[in-house]
Amino acid sequence: MIGRFAPSPTGPLHFGSLLAALASYLEAKKSQGKWLVRMEDLDKPREMKGAAEAILRTLEAYGLYWDGEIVYQSKRNDLYQSALNELNVDKRTYACSCSRKEIQDSAINSQIGIEGIIYPGTCREKHITKTPHAIRVKTLDQNISFEDIIQGHVTQNLAKQIGDFVIKRADGLFAYQLSVVVDDYLQGITHIVRGADLLDSSTRQIYLQDLLGYQHIQYAHIPAAHNQQGEKLSKQTLAQAILAKDASKNLYQALCFLGQRPPADLGAEKTEQILNWAMDNWDINKVPKQKSTAI
Repeated sequence: MIGRFAPSPTGPLHFGSLLAALASYLEAKKSQGKWLVRMEDLDKPREMKGAAEAILRTLEAYGLYWDGEIVYQSKRNDLYQSALNELNVDKRTYACSCSRKEIQDSAINSQIGIEGIIYPGTCREKHITKTPHAIRVKTLDQNISFEDIIQGHVTQNLAKQIGDFVIKRADGLFAYQLSVVVDDYLQGITHIVRGADLLDSSTRQIYLQDLLGYQHIQYAHIPAAHNQQGEKLSKQTLAQAILAKDASKNLYQALCFLGQRPPADLGAEKTEQILNWAMDNWDINKVPKQKSTAI
């Protein structure tokens, strides 16, 4: 088993990030597997200076030590371009010059999918050459299904629920859906444990895996933590950074959130003792199936 934790350095780690890090770490280590860390730092305009280093130091303070070297996506553009070239050769992609406003203006004649307006395929047959333009991958009117360890059976029809999606942005940055698929393949990732806010991305990633001839991955989506207003914990919702001095308390609370039922007195122990208990008692089948939970 090879698992991974892939934060974006747009701010310090918060409790929601800790949940994904801890669950993915325990699932990998429980099976004597490897746990890798990858910095998803492609979007440089959104990156916070010093955040990547702060994230790594926080993981160490919480006893979550990774295997091997850290991978930084910003240094791997050639690999993403190679995958894109392969898709281009097979004519699986097309250039799209539509702006967000133009797509929004087409809403009257477009369907609404699980993430908003489904792109109506305006540029599919246009052979756009002008710049700037994005690159979209063509989707098919067929179901993609997989068994999530926590959420159970998941099925999506990409054409009807998502539409042709962007894999390279008009500003030249590679999109998350393509970069994550390439990296997971090249790093040999076999199991992904992450927040349920990314559940709907899984079918797009499986679709790209199929187009590129990559092996499938086992997914497990834990509940995403949200605040009392129902907002997912993130930098945008002003989620508080987790501190090194609170490691024991936060690890204990994370185990409770993940349904592991640690003994009441464990929260007073040192980080090492808490992780030792967690390693001995981790059971992913106890993780709640709801997709979002308040903290």
